[in-house]
Amino acid sequence: MTAIAGSRIHRKKSQKALNKLFWKKIVPPLVALAIFLVIWQLLCLNPNFKLPGPIETVSETWNPFIIHPFFDNGESDKGLGWQILSSLGRVGLGFSLATIVGITLGILIGANQLVYNAVDPIFQVLRTVPPLAWLPISLAAFQQANPSAIFVIFITSIWPIIINTTVGVQQIPQDYINVAKVLKLKGPKYFFKIVFPATVPYIFTGLRIGIGLSWLAIVAAEMLVGGVGIGSFIWDAYNTTTETNMSEIIIALIYVGLVGLMLDRLVAFIASKVVAEQK
Repeated sequence: MTAIAGSRIHRKKSQKALNKLFWKKIVPPLVALAIFLVIWQLLCLNPNFKLPGPIETVSETWNPFIIHPFFDNGESDKGLGWQILSSLGRVGLGFSLATIVGITLGILIGANQLVYNAVDPIFQVLRTVPPLAWLPISLAAFQQANPSAIFVIFITSIWPIIINTTVGVQQIPQDYINVAKVLKLKGPKYFFKIVFPATVPYIFTGLRIGIGLSWLAIVAAEMLVGGVGIGSFIWDAYNTTTETNMSEIIIALIYVGLVGLMLDRLVAFIASKVVAEQK
């Protein structure tokens, strides 16, 4: 009987928690979205408002861009699913390289004050350069569109990773360093026992910022380098602007926003698991 009563109490608590989550986390965004769509649709009643409304956008892009996102008619005439995957492939490669190089450099710079003083002013200057300003240099260096776009991703996302990792290493408590000296921890043991656990929150802060910048940069870079990709799709649709194409641009922007949100949440989820394990 006690076990049954305990099970009922547990179910009631779980139900209350789900209800609380529903009303606080799910309902408010849905209400805000509904209000936004209503305002957007009302604005479109004005004949001087040239953009299509939400109803018109969905109806004009329903087939094939919404229900058939993976159609393939050859060359760059592909569905938004393929366009997104192509962009994600470039982001994945460029961001992975930036993660490896950024964390490594951040640890080395943060561990040596002299090196930090030497390179910090240079990094502070380079990190303020807009992503697209690197594109002419990358095109001149690589002579190809795809490597150039990947380089733009790399150079855009590496700075927050380096800077946050460096700060994390510099913020390692002195007590940790003293314990490492007493235990004579060196090399890999020092890194995995002291440096990594202390800096992992800073590292993931840099990664979260970096992945957002990567997704922003790839859309802009693809608008200029062409080929298959969500940025190229948006630019091509704009260059052949019709009312239908404006709907395609809007639906593509929605895809971009949703993918950006998922990337941010993915990094945040991984960070929550890794940081929890280090505690």
